[in-house]
Parts: sequence; C-alpha cells; structure tokens
Amino acid sequence: MQITQTEIYKFSIPMHPFTIATGTMHYAQNIFIRVHTDAGFYGVGECSAFPMIVGETQATCFEMAKDFAQLWKGKDPLSIEERMNELHNLTAYNATIKSAFDMALFDIAAKNANQPLYKFLGGKKKKIETDLTIGIDTPAAMAHQAIEFKKNGVKIIKVKLGKNGDEDIERIKKIRKAVGKKIKLRIDANQGWDYETAKKVLNAIAKYNIEFCEQPMRKWNDDKLPLLLKKTPIKIMADESVFDHHDAKRLIKAKACDYVNIKFAKSGGILEAKRINTVCEEHKIPCMMGGMLESRIALTAFAHFATAHNNIIFYDMDTCLLGHKTDPVIDGIKYKGYFLEIPEKPGIGADSDNDFLRTLESIII
Repeated sequence: MQITQTEIYKFSIPMHPFTIATGTMHYAQNIFIRVHTDAGFYGVGECSAFPMIVGETQATCFEMAKDFAQLWKGKDPLSIEERMNELHNLTAYNATIKSAFDMALFDIAAKNANQPLYKFLGGKKKKIETDLTIGIDTPAAMAHQAIEFKKNGVKIIKVKLGKNGDEDIERIKKIRKAVGKKIKLRIDANQGWDYETAKKVLNAIAKYNIEFCEQPMRKWNDDKLPLLLKKTPIKIMADESVFDHHDAKRLIKAKACDYVNIKFAKSGGILEAKRINTVCEEHKIPCMMGGMLESRIALTAFAHFATAHNNIIFYDMDTCLLGHKTDPVIDGIKYKGYFLEIPEKPGIGADSDNDFLRTLESIII
C-alpha cells in the first residue's frame, strides 16, 4: 500500500469565547487531513492548535502539514513508526500537527484490518463518562453555569481556575454551594499559579471535596511539585508538564504527580500516547484522556484510545461541547447524556461533511 496524496484543510470552527488562565479562544484553530492510499480508501486526522500551551497555531500547522504530506508521498502508511520517525527527523516539536498525521495512519491501519480503532489497539468496550468544563468568569457567573450543568444531567464538572488565587477560592466555594455534595468537582489551573498561591488555594478548597487539580504551576516549576504534593491533600494531575513519555518518567521518578493527562496535541498522536500510558501504568499512575478544542472527529479517536487502555480512568472529553457553534462531522461518537458511544465502523468511524470542507482554505499535496 502507498500514500498517493493528502488533503489539508484549515478546519476553523466558530465558537463562543472560552477562557482559561493563559488566554481566551474565539474559534477552534483546527487542521483536518485526509491521507489517501492506492488501496481505495483514506485515513482522517484532526488536530487543534492551542498556541498558549503547545506553541503552534493553525497557520504553522497548515504550513508544516504541506511538508509532511510531500515527505510521505509514495510511502507505506502501515509502517506507522517509520513514517512518524520521518516527521520527527524533519522537525523537532510540532506535536499538534504531527498528531493529525499519526491519527490518519492509525485510521488507515484499522480500516485495513477491518476493525474499529479500539479493537485494532487491543481494547474492549467500557463505559466512558465525560466531565463538562466551566471556563473562567466571575464566581457568580461560574456558579450559575454549574447549576445549569447540573440541571442538564452533568455528574462531573471541571472548573478552570488560575487567574487570581483569592477569586479562585471564592469560585469553588460558590460552585460547591450551588451544586451540592454529589457532583464531582475537579479543577484545572492551566499553570496559572505560583507555588505559594497553589498551596494557599488548594488547602483552602480541600474541604469542598475536589477530585484532583490539573497543572497548578508552570512547567518550569516542576521541581516544586513534589513539595506541593506533600503540602496539600488534593491529588495533582500533570498536564502541560507531560508532553511525552520522557516527561512522564521524569515526573514519576521525582514523585511529582498523582495522575497524568494524555492529549494527542501534546504527545504527537497515538504512538507516543501509548508510550506515556505504558510508563504511567508500570508505575501505577492512572491517566486521563483529554483534548484541546477538537471536533467529534478527533474526539472519536480519543474515545477509541481511552477504550483500549484500562489505565485511563478519567475522561475530559467535552472538547466539542465547549461552545462550538457548528458540528461539521459525519458519524463519529455520540453522546448519550454524558456517556460516549463509539462507532463500530472500521477505523475511527468519523469524517467531515464535504459541504463544510468546500468553505475552507485547503490544499492537496
């Protein structure tokens, strides 16, 4: 089998503004690709650029995608590790756009094996219940949003924090009072605090029964994480501190986290995500499956991956629910309440609406 051509699209999805500690996103800066083969079928891939975290934009991803597509023409898509090593040798970093190409290869491989991706990865069906995320706003507005979530059947709420320590304490106080004791609350500071603020906030809100805190400090403060773990009763999940399995090994060796959040946009896709999960599983560190602002195409791939790995026990798979104003996806995962149902079609089982694609900037390599 050989790769014949690759379609590349600036997969821009308008959305309501979504704010985290490091900035506000007004649209999903995504890239969508179709890697065609001479076997008569293609693989799809999608990534979502989040520049304040990964340092990539939709524009940089689009340009790199052209080089990647040219490099792969005439080559075997089933040799996944060899193809991905070519991308790594061509350029360092750029994990986000690499993840779209990785995803397309795994889609091709699973289609070639006539299996849904989760089965191709060796998995069996399991229940996946996602949280739903509240972006940063005033404490009162966030509490109101939490009430609406509860009315809509949300059982797990993820709260974005990290702007101001005292206000963050007030945010959690109001949200817990608003939703009662049964709703699970988890928080994500997105690197927004320094050490002293993190210690202060986490100890102040511990009484509100917080499941865990994601990424309390900047990655360059990883050396302070072991002490923070000792100084707060709230479990710590590493997110921006873990891009690859080397990062995971480093943090685990230092006893710097309780959990790890796996995202394809950080890892470069499924191949490296598997390595991260293996390192974590070997050291009894449970993982979460997360994402940026992907559509249901990439989200379906996330669900397949999470299903295939029992060490992934937390699910932050609400990316397309975070204010996307349109859903340009055919097939793919479906939400039953906040449980995810994975398609049984070969491969990922999702694609883009061609009518939507015709409205986008694109190129064929």
